[in-house]
Amino acid sequence: MTTETENTEPTPTETAAEAPAAPAGPTVDSLQAEVADLKDKLLRAFAETENLRRRAEREREDTAKYAVTKFARDLTSVADNLRRAIEAVAAETRAADEAVANLLAGVEMTERELLSAFERVGITKIAPAVGEKADPNKHEVLFEVPGTGQPGGSIVQVVQAGYQIADRLLRAAKVGVAKAEAPAPAVDQTV
Repeated sequence: MTTETENTEPTPTETAAEAPAAPAGPTVDSLQAEVADLKDKLLRAFAETENLRRRAEREREDTAKYAVTKFARDLTSVADNLRRAIEAVAAETRAADEAVANLLAGVEMTERELLSAFERVGITKIAPAVGEKADPNKHEVLFEVPGTGQPGGSIVQVVQAGYQIADRLLRAAKVGVAKAEAPAPAVDQTV
């Protein structure tokens, strides 16, 4: 006898009706929005990291270039004193006394060696030319000289050479400039 066996598996309509309501999961739109948000955050983090790397590299380069600034500033006065010592001895004295000539030759060699060491670390001398216009970015004007016949603001005397390290000013050159001549007053010739 064949009896129909009871089907214990629920039919699809029974399953849908009896199954508890599943919690609403994320939708495709919300997942795409979340992916876009995370992608934006990732790109921003990457850009920030790259900016920090560049800034650190720039600071490292600046440190390497300008680390000797304070020391170099102190040594510029040594270079000035060596030059003053050389210029203080008259040519006649140098020619007349062999000991003085030898001493000055040693001082000149010392000055050359110091300037050579400056150049190796990127320190260059600013030697303004007499007659050129004073540049406030490189020259410190100490005084004005009237009646030079030069245009106002032109360098007429260099008191102290300046120095720069790489592209930064280490010490401004100290100069004297020509004073601008006041125009002659107009003479009224009407009588």
